[in-house]
Amino acid sequence: MNALNALRSAVRGRVLLPGDPGFDAARRPWNLAVEQPVAAVVEAAGAEDVAALVRHARSAGLSIATQPSGHGATGRTDGTILLRTGRLDGVEIDPAARRARVGAGVRSGRLQAAAAPHGLTGLPGSSPVVSVAGVALGGGLSWFGRAHGWVADGVTALDVVDADGRTRHVTADGDPDLFWALRGAGGDFAVVTGLELALHPAPRLFGGRMLWAAEHAAAVLDAFRRITAGAPGELTLWLDLLHFPGSDPLVAVDATYLGGEAEARDLLAPLDRLPRPLSDGRRTMAADELGAITAEPTDPGAGSSRAELLTRLDDAAAKNLLADPIAPLLSVQVRHLGGALARPSDSPHGALTEPYALYMFGVPSDPRTAEAITARQRALAEAVPVSGRKPFTFLNPAETAADAFAPEALARLRRVKEARDPHGVFRGTFPVRA
Repeated sequence: MNALNALRSAVRGRVLLPGDPGFDAARRPWNLAVEQPVAAVVEAAGAEDVAALVRHARSAGLSIATQPSGHGATGRTDGTILLRTGRLDGVEIDPAARRARVGAGVRSGRLQAAAAPHGLTGLPGSSPVVSVAGVALGGGLSWFGRAHGWVADGVTALDVVDADGRTRHVTADGDPDLFWALRGAGGDFAVVTGLELALHPAPRLFGGRMLWAAEHAAAVLDAFRRITAGAPGELTLWLDLLHFPGSDPLVAVDATYLGGEAEARDLLAPLDRLPRPLSDGRRTMAADELGAITAEPTDPGAGSSRAELLTRLDDAAAKNLLADPIAPLLSVQVRHLGGALARPSDSPHGALTEPYALYMFGVPSDPRTAEAITARQRALAEAVPVSGRKPFTFLNPAETAADAFAPEALARLRRVKEARDPHGVFRGTFPVRA
């Protein structure tokens, strides 16, 4: 306990130990279904604070688990110092170079808001409240991945604190192994305090959600399949089977198009030939309005998820997806991938050749419901053709890094870990040596 008490003099940021007021709230992850035991919580005041913390942890034989916003927690934090980097929140936009520099605590919506006035966009996902760094360090699937690849592909440099407590600027030329490992395998190798990433032109953007009663699910899925079979990289569609408590089942299609409304509506014409939707929220929008499409919760809550990558979405797979109600799940989402995501990538994930991703989500309100959710997810996964690997940022607490990476990539990641952090100062969300 002496080494933990000494944290208060080692860093400038707030330090919370068990028993302190606010400790339980500070250690709480985004997913409230995950119990996150930690020895201490440190809210870093800046990069120099991170360096001081790492030096202290190494000398005391302690380990550090980093979470900017609490997303992706697995509970594998027993005995660690939980590092919060939310105060590292600087954002700089270079419109001429189409480049952004962001601190590790910057959330996706904030980057989008800073880039949008310049007609530029980052590579945001469905939620504006996840950290840019957290998504990029996990590879990252975006609304615009079909046009521009993994979020990690756009990272050009990272500011880190290494296992010796030194601050470093990491690039592909200066340290190719560490640069490669950080852009997809999480925080197992260093603490990222900031990153530079490419921005992309988005002078015009069209998107939104169309919603139907579940009785039209087969027709909606058929239109989804026909559109995605020949969609250009600028167009992304996600299909959602939804069943919220106290309401009837629904089916939705979420869409974004990096271009004008006329072209988008032409590409999406099969949806307009379906029965009249309950709602149609498609419109021209700014790049910082993307979070409104799926309107995901912006406050922490309990959840249980499972993801798979589909090798195809043929007639049999479509039939099996719709064969039974999704309850007790709240949502079953099919994301169209392909495009630039299928191209070579110098990142641990490499090319994402599977054409669709399946994401299944439920709220485990009690043990019986939790078991039923897991069983329904398993049954759905067994009913469709899956490749067996998953995107790193879609892993759930029961899974490991081996579920995301090919054996060769995992072996290389373990070599990087052994070389850069042999004493285990850093404990990633999904440790590569687990």
